[in-house]
Amino acid sequence: MAFAPKPGCPMCSIVSAAASTVPGTPGSPSNAAQQHEILWRDDNFTVYRETQYPVSSKGHIIIVFNLHVPSIYTLSSSDLPILVSLRDTAHRLLSSFQNPPSPLSSPVASMQPQQPLTSVSRLRSTREVFRIGFITPPFRDNKIPVMDHLHAHGYVLPADLLGWWRAVGYSAMAWYDIDDLIAEIREETSNNRVRSGVNPRPIDFVPAAGARRGTADGIETTDAALGVIDPELGVGNPASPLLLPPTPNTIRAGPSSPSPDASIPHLQV
Repeated sequence: MAFAPKPGCPMCSIVSAAASTVPGTPGSPSNAAQQHEILWRDDNFTVYRETQYPVSSKGHIIIVFNLHVPSIYTLSSSDLPILVSLRDTAHRLLSSFQNPPSPLSSPVASMQPQQPLTSVSRLRSTREVFRIGFITPPFRDNKIPVMDHLHAHGYVLPADLLGWWRAVGYSAMAWYDIDDLIAEIREETSNNRVRSGVNPRPIDFVPAAGARRGTADGIETTDAALGVIDPELGVGNPASPLLLPPTPNTIRAGPSSPSPDASIPHLQV
């Protein structure tokens, strides 16, 4: 299968450990689960808190693609919904570091947004309060030197624990902001010629905007999507927008059905 787990990959080990560890059940978790504070898992991502080498004392998370996707250059326009989901999931987790939930509240419930994250303040905070994005090859974070399993970083500013050597990977030279990546992919399939920012246009509030493409005579050329549709949340739910299913006769081969662990519920441990 395309993007199958790779033996010996540290990120694949973390994803596997999160899939087999359910809070409140007996038994000893694997070494990978013990070493990483898993904050969130769904069919597409596993998110853990970087506690050994964080770049910020206020919070640093790693959002790992469950599939062994090699790089951002594997992504296509059909993956726009999964990138929007990644951005909003990271935003909610980073927000929880600043506003911890009440001890009496459910940790999973704290991840469910009360309203769509489509306000100007949300986009502004991703630039002024948070950083969410990718370190692009050949640059890397030398403390997290995995280069062939796609993962994003999210952290709360300032990056007071970064250090001068790691700062290269998080600088404008290597950093690819998630909003810029979404906007630039949309430019290929739509008239969105302005990057997302503090004054976003309506297209920035539509998770699947620009996800489909085709020729002028009506033939669709959309690539197969990496994302898995979440049947629990349904169509149009702002917490996890509907991800487009693969289309026939596409250029790139990809998974066409839910992953084997698709029955695992969202969890936070």
